[in-house]
Amino acid sequence: MERTWRWFGKNDKITLAMLKEIGVEGIVTALHDVPLGEVWTREKIHDLRTYIESYGMRWSVVESLPVTETIKYGGPDRDEQIAVYIESLRNLAAEGIHTVCYNFMPVLDWARTDLLHPNPNGSSNLYFSIPEFAYFDINILRREGARESWAKFKTLGPDGKPNGRDILKEVDALAATMTPEEDHALVENIVIKTQGFVSGNFKEGDEHPVELFRQLLDQYQGIDRDQLRENMRYFLSAIMPVCNECDMYMCVHPDDPPFQILGLPRIVTSREDIEWFLNAVPDKHNGLTFCAGSLSAGAQNDVPAMAREFAPRTWFVHLRSCHVFPNGDFTEASHLGGRADIIDLVHTFEREELNRRDNSNIARLPMRVDHGMTMLGDEARGYNAGYSFLGRMFALGQVQGIIAAVDREMDKPFHQPGFFD
Repeated sequence: MERTWRWFGKNDKITLAMLKEIGVEGIVTALHDVPLGEVWTREKIHDLRTYIESYGMRWSVVESLPVTETIKYGGPDRDEQIAVYIESLRNLAAEGIHTVCYNFMPVLDWARTDLLHPNPNGSSNLYFSIPEFAYFDINILRREGARESWAKFKTLGPDGKPNGRDILKEVDALAATMTPEEDHALVENIVIKTQGFVSGNFKEGDEHPVELFRQLLDQYQGIDRDQLRENMRYFLSAIMPVCNECDMYMCVHPDDPPFQILGLPRIVTSREDIEWFLNAVPDKHNGLTFCAGSLSAGAQNDVPAMAREFAPRTWFVHLRSCHVFPNGDFTEASHLGGRADIIDLVHTFEREELNRRDNSNIARLPMRVDHGMTMLGDEARGYNAGYSFLGRMFALGQVQGIIAAVDREMDKPFHQPGFFD
């Protein structure tokens, strides 16, 4: 697999020179300065592409070309926004960029309640506490019907079976102890620090993020799971002609966490969901970002089996893993541990790559390690949540070692860039 890295543009504290030194071959990035809903011009794409190439790497994957909320909920300007999206796709293809990772999660991209949860070794990782998120929904967001929906929520243990947890009891216990400062920190973690740099819906300095959140949720009134699925099918059907014309590979990112939250439908959470959207628009350019981390956070998912099933329609891989606790909460795991079984996944995707030699645009399958732990030396540098340098560098070293060992077993050439062979 092609070893890639999510990079946040020329203002990223992690430089391309640093990435070249640690074996990164391809860059995963976006035009972060273009407002939501505007065309990505060829000029802007060309400028960033040539800058990346000046460091001996290529712009491998767009993550992401955002799907605006109006496309997701089917607003009156949906077709206009799809036309903007198509123009951006044409401009990317003209610059030789053929893989686009996107998501169809309403309002909220990936969600965590604690961005620096301590590990036993002294580092920290992203963490999702179900009762803390429910507390945010019920007591801070004060969403209508929130308490009733959490009363019905079934938490799963690592075995995928309901564990009988009483979420409302834990929420009420939190309500008796949470301070205004802790409430503010929870809003920062859920809304600002994880959303501002990925979805564009929120940004640092928003004066009333909770009110803005409520307004975004209101747009989805009456949108159930079936309607959101239909809206995704409509979007994919509309863009597939240009994807075929330009050989653009669309790969949706699974929902994170892979279960329903905030009364919003989530439609890329499981094997059945993936099978549905691949069959709904049965075109090879409609594919999957296999995010092992998102999928392994769902105790219902057999991640290695899903990789084997969907590898032929996977155009991008996120290699990370989650640990699910007995109570159903989850945290990022070591890249050598957790539920994802990354060693097994590398076997699957390295074999799959052998089937792609005749298609130049997907001959190599891009992979990035995704979230990494925050290590000493990371915490004070102001990196985006989950996107530390040392933690991800450590993970990339682990994964490169796995790939090298698997390739030797398969009699497949392995090259470590940047060194004399």
